[in-house]
Amino acid sequence: MPPKARCSSGAASAWTRKKTGNNQGVMPGFMFFLYPALLIWPHGAMRMKRMKKTSRWALATVAVVMVCLMAVPGCKPATGETGNPKQTAKPPALVKVDTARIQSVPIVLNGIGTVVPLTTIQVRAQVGGELTEVHFQEGSLVEKDQLLFTIDPRPYQVALAQAEANHARMIAMADQARAQLARDKAQAENAQAEFERNKPLLPKGMVSKEEFDKVRAAAEALKAAVAASEAAIKSADESVRAAKVAIEEATLKLGYCTIRSPIHGQTGSLLIHAGNLVKANDAMPMVVVNQIAPIHVSFTLPERHLAAVRSAMAQGPLTVTARPQDEGGRAVEGSLAFVDNEVDQTTGTIRFKALFSNEDALLWPGQFVRVYLRVGAREAAVVVPSRAVQTGQQGAYVYVLRNDKTVELRPVITGESYEDVTVITEGIEKDETVITDGHLKLMPGATAIVADEKASAGEKR
Repeated sequence: MPPKARCSSGAASAWTRKKTGNNQGVMPGFMFFLYPALLIWPHGAMRMKRMKKTSRWALATVAVVMVCLMAVPGCKPATGETGNPKQTAKPPALVKVDTARIQSVPIVLNGIGTVVPLTTIQVRAQVGGELTEVHFQEGSLVEKDQLLFTIDPRPYQVALAQAEANHARMIAMADQARAQLARDKAQAENAQAEFERNKPLLPKGMVSKEEFDKVRAAAEALKAAVAASEAAIKSADESVRAAKVAIEEATLKLGYCTIRSPIHGQTGSLLIHAGNLVKANDAMPMVVVNQIAPIHVSFTLPERHLAAVRSAMAQGPLTVTARPQDEGGRAVEGSLAFVDNEVDQTTGTIRFKALFSNEDALLWPGQFVRVYLRVGAREAAVVVPSRAVQTGQQGAYVYVLRNDKTVELRPVITGESYEDVTVITEGIEKDETVITDGHLKLMPGATAIVADEKASAGEKR
């Protein structure tokens, strides 16, 4: 049966009741109901004077309403000696737990990195002409020395033929100069021999001075002819060499009509198509090829970590892990390949580069990745799942589940975090049970039940 209501004797007892214990809130309720009645009272009195026929009924009605309103707050259910209704116990919170354990945790520095190609090549034409053919699909992977473009070679084939013909002419002229030199040398030798024969005959009068002078002049003229022929040969040889260089240049330009990839890499957008005229060394490249295997990841770290990185580098190569944001958490490993030679004074950071083989093309130029650089390890550390560590106004804390299934809020000091665990340097001991899920329903001293235990109990029932 429902509890019987017990009411106070009237308005006077409600007014004098003290605000203590279960009677808290009586005065506010009393004033709330009494205030409208007091407002009604004077207006009702004025009307009673003007309306004599209804005055007795109005006064009686107001009195009854006031008494009832003042009596209502005094009513309460019978609750025994204390007068408090029986409170319902709060059910235990459903949580998930894990155990603090001892393990070695890598000391890892992390940051955000950008994937950059190992090499970037902007392919440009080295000769002008009509682009006759494109030999690849834009965006495709190309091999080193693979044919990319063909420029109309006919003008350069003509130029090469002209250079070869000029070279042949220069060779012929050089041969003629050498033949002339041979004739001049033979004539010069004969003239010199004639001069030597007539020289001793002149004092004896066996040859006239006039004839001797002619022989001597002929010998000297032929010597000059020999010198001229030798000079002509030198000039012809230079012409031959120039013609040969012209052939090489024409051959080179003809070779530039076929454009090949200088590296193994990924092509970008095709910026010019077959049928267009291209210029030599134009500012706009025809296509850009990025070398992506291997590939670099560039990242920065605060300068305070530089000493730790250099100390670790002295022990051997450092492992760098990159985790792309769009690959479902899949990570790839590489090695630290570069440390910049100065700290950026504007940002207080230093730049690093890591090298990755990237054979599966997981890393893509321009992509942002999470970078983890391992510089050592903390041995025999107490660790808990990272999701067990919460942060409040006073710092980090962990909910610990005691053996009696009550919850304790334990302030902690955290260390390094690696993957899904966090090092606890102070506040948690090995084998203590920590709560990893269900924190929103917890408070210190509350009771909790582990989800697995509840499931097991349900199966037994």
